[in-house]
Amino acid sequence: MADPGTAETSRDEEFLKYRSPLVSRYASKEMAYNFSDRKKFTTWRKLWIYLAKAEKELGLPITEEQIQEMETNAELIDFKMAAEEEKRLRHDVMAHVHAFSHCCPKAAGIIHLGATSCYVGDNTDLIVLRDGFDILLPKLARVISRLADFAEKYADLPTLGFTHYQPAQLTTVGKRACLWIQDLCMDMRNLERARAELRFRGVKGTTGTQASFLQLFEGNHDKVEELDRLVTEMAGFKQAYLVTGQTYSRKVDIDSLSVLSSLGATVHKICTDIRLLANLKELEEPFEKDQIGSSAMAYKRNPMRSERCCSLARHLITLIMDPLQTAAVQWFERTLDDSANRRVSLPEAFLTADIILSTLQNISEGLVVYPKVIERHIRLELPFMATENIIMAMVKAGGSRQDCHEKVRVLSQLAAAVVKQEGGDNDLIARIQADPYFTPILGQLDSLLDPKTFTGRAPQQVKKFLSVEVRPLLLPFESEMNVKIELEI
Repeated sequence: MADPGTAETSRDEEFLKYRSPLVSRYASKEMAYNFSDRKKFTTWRKLWIYLAKAEKELGLPITEEQIQEMETNAELIDFKMAAEEEKRLRHDVMAHVHAFSHCCPKAAGIIHLGATSCYVGDNTDLIVLRDGFDILLPKLARVISRLADFAEKYADLPTLGFTHYQPAQLTTVGKRACLWIQDLCMDMRNLERARAELRFRGVKGTTGTQASFLQLFEGNHDKVEELDRLVTEMAGFKQAYLVTGQTYSRKVDIDSLSVLSSLGATVHKICTDIRLLANLKELEEPFEKDQIGSSAMAYKRNPMRSERCCSLARHLITLIMDPLQTAAVQWFERTLDDSANRRVSLPEAFLTADIILSTLQNISEGLVVYPKVIERHIRLELPFMATENIIMAMVKAGGSRQDCHEKVRVLSQLAAAVVKQEGGDNDLIARIQADPYFTPILGQLDSLLDPKTFTGRAPQQVKKFLSVEVRPLLLPFESEMNVKIELEI
């Protein structure tokens, strides 16, 4: 039995080293596992098994016993031995070849046969990218679904529109949410495209010429092509890149991270809107019963989830620079200055996208709207917006447009002075009601000031947009729509 003091010391040592908060604090277990060493190195072993099976099928002297031995030990990784071998050999792939060979003595001679390090390294990266997209896509679909429900619920609720963050023509709460959803739908299509266009590096050899495999099969080009096809199929890909250097083109990483960075921009915009609306007290993100907004200001309800999304989204947006720079400096068939960068940038992009989607799902499932506050803000601004309608009503009642315009202009400026200089409420309507000039239309004022007459086709746009563009996009993810997010704060 281990000494409890020793176990406690071992746990404490973890706090003496830097730990990425993306894993220790934020990201989901499935995404953290996707970029884990266990996923990586068990995938290497699976790739060696695929290669051996395909080589055996095409006539190389590999036995079923050797393959069974490899399959039996695929998950039994001695990480300590592998680390010691890497320290000795200064080569991670060969270290794991040795570690795998140690537990597969009968298969030792055929493990990694004809392959280069990028056979396992790059192909594993492509598998991990594919699986990363498969984790993100349902999460993105759920966010869109929750916001679509929100937009439908508030499709008719008038609210102030803002341009330049100044009050503008009315929209509806649901219509504004559709602006968020539209951007997320664009991200959904982009992620689906990037995932669908991923190919396998396949079996290409040291500089991508397949020379080593051509030698193994004694010049038989058909068998080399079939080997490539078989391994690609076993790995779950429909296609492999027809040409590669030692690595797959690093442009692939640009494609993958560009759609994630674009998603980061979308989430940042949405959560910034929520933060601004929280300041106006029109809308709030979920707030737990015992949650504390500020250590000093007990009344505060800070939009911390939205702030987290914005903070992490900024990081995600910047990560696109890494693959852009890496692809630009790859010399000829490859250089190794991509490796250390990709170990950081690829996992961080997917881990960051993962947590901002989980957080945004949590936000979108608990958004709180305050209609009375929204109504009050409309009342303060609507009189100015209604002046054109008032002028038109007076003209219909027989008045002069120019005379009416001047009357409204003077009264509007007086009301604006009350708002801006005295801090009072907008009293334009009271001034109009008190002026005998407007007697012909006093009975129409309520209808002229009905907020719903100022929202145009916003409710109809919401309904059509959700039915035509959004709901069909979510159909492939119906089975995963009920997953809830338990967000750690």
